[in-house]
Amino acid sequence: MTRPIILLGQTASGKHEAAEAVADRLGCELISVDSMKVYRGMDIGTAKPRRRDYRLIDICDPAESYNAGRFVRDARAAMAECARPLFVGGTALYYKAFAYGLFEGPQADPALREELVTLGAPRLHAELQRVDPPAADKIHPNDLKRLVRAVEVFRKTGEPISSKQTQFGRRTLEANVFAIRREDIKERIAGRTKRLLAAGLVDEVKGLLARPWGKEARRAVGYREVIGHVEGLYDAAEMERLINRNTHNLARHQVMWFKRFPEVVWVSGPDEICERLR
Repeated sequence: MTRPIILLGQTASGKHEAAEAVADRLGCELISVDSMKVYRGMDIGTAKPRRRDYRLIDICDPAESYNAGRFVRDARAAMAECARPLFVGGTALYYKAFAYGLFEGPQADPALREELVTLGAPRLHAELQRVDPPAADKIHPNDLKRLVRAVEVFRKTGEPISSKQTQFGRRTLEANVFAIRREDIKERIAGRTKRLLAAGLVDEVKGLLARPWGKEARRAVGYREVIGHVEGLYDAAEMERLINRNTHNLARHQVMWFKRFPEVVWVSGPDEICERLR
């Protein structure tokens, strides 16, 4: 196996098109780094690529829970099967766990997590500021998932999660890491939203709601806003506005994540990637 290539990118940045072009030119095999594309049936809202030669897409049911630990195991297995792997996606937490190591904390406590989710992000962030200020400084006040985990670790162990994450300080995976740079991301997101809605996103959500659908998957940006519309909380115009707003917020947070990784080389597209790999 040659040195793996990793291409990170914001939602709507065109990272998959760029990765496919690089894969075709260099003979790479594609591996997804996306926390929602793993779910079968969540096709339109996740903008799954049309090509079917990706690994780690459609590998579990929407009712299942998928996490960084499982991704690391799956990614290592997929990489071992590829002569020249090319990872592509926007889930920075998965990349961090894969490249820097996985924090091994206490097992998830479903009952405690349900209680913490009910408290909401502001109260969890305030609690984290009291018991683990370093973690509170690193976690965005609205990042409910990471806040829940940080508070859960403290309540289960009595120790701050920041003291347990020292293994994240050094990268252990040697790879060529790139990230797509887009100045017109807001316009691209608006166009993406219109395409997804025209492709039948609302009907996809109705179908998913008719069968078991896990809380983690249904909270994904693009899906939770449609659920609100289907449940009659707001009209179609407001649904589209919310999708655009929340997707743009997600894209901003993705860039903030990517900038934390010093190994990332920012590029404009596949030509630049191939040029740098020569």
